[in-house]
Amino acid sequence: MDIGILGAGAIGRALAVQAVRAGLRPIIGNSRGPGSLVDVVRALGPGVKAGTRDEVVEPEIVILAVPWRSIPNALANLPEWNGRILVDATNPTEPLDLGFPGVLSGTSSEIVAQLSPTGRVVKAFNTLKPDILAAVPQEYNGRRVIFYSGNHDPSKAEIARLINRFGFCGIDLGSLADGGRLQQYPGGPLLFLNLLRLG
Repeated sequence: MDIGILGAGAIGRALAVQAVRAGLRPIIGNSRGPGSLVDVVRALGPGVKAGTRDEVVEPEIVILAVPWRSIPNALANLPEWNGRILVDATNPTEPLDLGFPGVLSGTSSEIVAQLSPTGRVVKAFNTLKPDILAAVPQEYNGRRVIFYSGNHDPSKAEIARLINRFGFCGIDLGSLADGGRLQQYPGGPLLFLNLLRLG
């Protein structure tokens, strides 16, 4: 199974590590092209491939892990999503980042959904710090918790399976409006909580 990771920063690299550990074939990309990722791919090891932006968004599941202000450019002029899943792992990093000209207000993931209207957006993987996100999810006879939210139940179920395949324990928070607000930065009460579900 291929999975696309749009963004090669700390979060994108952490998720590539988890994907390889789970036996998947992640393709990772950034705005500068695959030639800029030679050292990143070498460090991540066999199983990770660098690709162009168009190659990264081909799989049925694509994780968005770019800086918040880069989102409009990252999502601009792409082929139609046609119901494919876009996992929003981003966080606005300062108060002025909460909106872009030409889009409606709402949670950060609702804004991502407005910028990719034919995709199925699921918010996930944004509440843990990169070093914790990259670590083995099983610890002390438990599994590290990943929160997720979205407006399309079949897509949420697919991401729940991916979370489980990575070895995490997924907790469904509901819609992008309700759950997304709980897990978004700034202000979400679930941010940076390193929780384990035992048993």
